[in-house]
Amino acid sequence: MKTEDVREMLDELADFTALTLSDPAIAFCSITLIRHKKPVTVASSERGAVRLDETQYSAGEGPCLTAIREQAPIHVPDLVREHRWPAYTAAAVVEGVGSSLSVPLILEGEAEAGLNMYSTRSHGFSGEDIGRVESYAYHASKALRLAVRISQLAEAKTHLAAAMESRTVIDLAAGAIMAQNRCSQESAMKILKIASQTRNAKLRDVAASVVASLSQDPKVHTHFDA
Repeated sequence: MKTEDVREMLDELADFTALTLSDPAIAFCSITLIRHKKPVTVASSERGAVRLDETQYSAGEGPCLTAIREQAPIHVPDLVREHRWPAYTAAAVVEGVGSSLSVPLILEGEAEAGLNMYSTRSHGFSGEDIGRVESYAYHASKALRLAVRISQLAEAKTHLAAAMESRTVIDLAAGAIMAQNRCSQESAMKILKIASQTRNAKLRDVAASVVASLSQDPKVHTHFDA
């Protein structure tokens, strides 16, 4: 499954969750993911939900972040009368949002997430709506776990490719030094490491400069195809 397919699936889940409410015309949904302590909206049914999420991220507080931290649903029936998160409530009024509901999603590892519902009127979520959203949070958790896993695999592949490319240019530079100085690979690596320490530069950057200087072309660079 492609990463964009997972993103589309999550967006569809956000749309579907909003449509299951008793009054879907006034509600929209988003999904927040926190990885490496950084929150981001990974799916939404409307742009307004993203703007409200980002207001919380900038302020470092809001019902969504509170729900995730406390691992408990946060229902705000009337945002005009809510005073816990002033930046968020002010933005909600501008967006025409009257009430919100945030439910934590159960993930694995260090990642955390939440399902966010916004209504354009106060008291926009009935008790039945709240129970329905909490039920759908289970399905959202499964979909998001898949998305996180795919993202982790993609990152691992990128890191591996970068490591292999660095190894390639270092090996090329060491080989060139061995040929020029008629020395062993161990000695060539020592020369590179000394140059790296002296210049206070990364070993890969020093190696790349060696390869470029020997080729008499500063644009020369290596490729590693993963």
